[in-house]
Amino acid sequence: MKHLILVITFYPLFFLAQPRAGVWRGVLKISAEEKMEIPFNFEVSSFNTIKQIVVHNAQEQILVDEITLTRDSLNFKMPVFDTEFKTQLIGDSILSGLWINHNRVENNRMVFEAHFGNYDRFSFSKMDTINPFYNGKWEVTFSSESKDSCKAIGLFEQSKQSNSISGTFLTETGDYRFLEGAVHENQLYLSSFDGSHAYLFIASHDGTQIKEGFFYSGNHWKETWKAKRNDKFTLANPEDLTHAISVNDEVDFTFSNSKKNKISLKDKQYKNKPMVIQIMGTWCPNCMDETDYLSSIYDVYNKKGLGFLAIDYERTTDFEKAKYNVQRLKKKFNVKYEILIAEVSGKEQASKSLPFLNKITAFPTTIILDKSHHVKFIYTGFSGPATGPEYDAFKKKFENVLTQLTK
Repeated sequence: MKHLILVITFYPLFFLAQPRAGVWRGVLKISAEEKMEIPFNFEVSSFNTIKQIVVHNAQEQILVDEITLTRDSLNFKMPVFDTEFKTQLIGDSILSGLWINHNRVENNRMVFEAHFGNYDRFSFSKMDTINPFYNGKWEVTFSSESKDSCKAIGLFEQSKQSNSISGTFLTETGDYRFLEGAVHENQLYLSSFDGSHAYLFIASHDGTQIKEGFFYSGNHWKETWKAKRNDKFTLANPEDLTHAISVNDEVDFTFSNSKKNKISLKDKQYKNKPMVIQIMGTWCPNCMDETDYLSSIYDVYNKKGLGFLAIDYERTTDFEKAKYNVQRLKKKFNVKYEILIAEVSGKEQASKSLPFLNKITAFPTTIILDKSHHVKFIYTGFSGPATGPEYDAFKKKFENVLTQLTK
């Protein structure tokens, strides 16, 4: 007698959720009381082929490829910075969850929500405003009524065909990178999300100047700002903020590399070489821009005998955590020069660890040494690609200095 074999196939009770490919609009919620949101757009590629997300800020595109998709959970880490999204996929068109910034101890989580198919960063008609009032250069004052009041330069480019606007703020310690937004009636809205910082600027004008508005940085900072048109306004020279205590003294320091080997400027590979010293942190968006730039010129000037070295000041004193962050940065920008780990945090501690300088006022700070390791040039902050002409002017001057030193 033949036996009948019954084969039973068990099918899973769920199908793996897939986010729809295309453009999404995400918002980070500042607080329930404020009822304010920081919007940004991102694009999801097909998860059946290439798994990636691209965040858009004006001309900037940030590729996100550390993505985990499990059942209805979509989690992803931002490149370079120690931040991540933990979200639930609702259907295929809604994401809901948290953005977590591990560089912060307090207020390090923001509620996140995103919807598929919304191309608008701010939900106003594209033809809402045609008058390009905000276009141009502005003298900006932050926190005008406070002892912490400070100046900046607003650089805005407003479309003549629609209400879209982009730009940045240039300060004495760096720029606010790529901002994108819209103008609605007489009101200005700009935002940016780069993985480290989430920014929202709002303000209005009275026909002659930008009246007092508000600047939000995540859910932990809020201050006022206002501006008046001033094409001649300048900031303090970034070359004058930090200086060598004695230009006649030979510079030296010792820090550990990622293998915990002690590295000094007296080591054979750096001896009798002009040097570029980058004071930075992986948490710092301006440092990211500078790292990208230095990596792009490394081969040209290293072949001419110029040495490059970075000192990393993390927001943690945990060596292994700092090492992991540095490795991610080096991989992202194909960094070929050594990055040393200071194992201290903050500008005050950075200043103490580099006693040949008067102070460190910003990350990044860039030091150029001649072949005798005397200070020739110090630049505080970094005017990145979002600043346009300011960035071009910096590169030209910086590379002229390097060319003279390597002749």
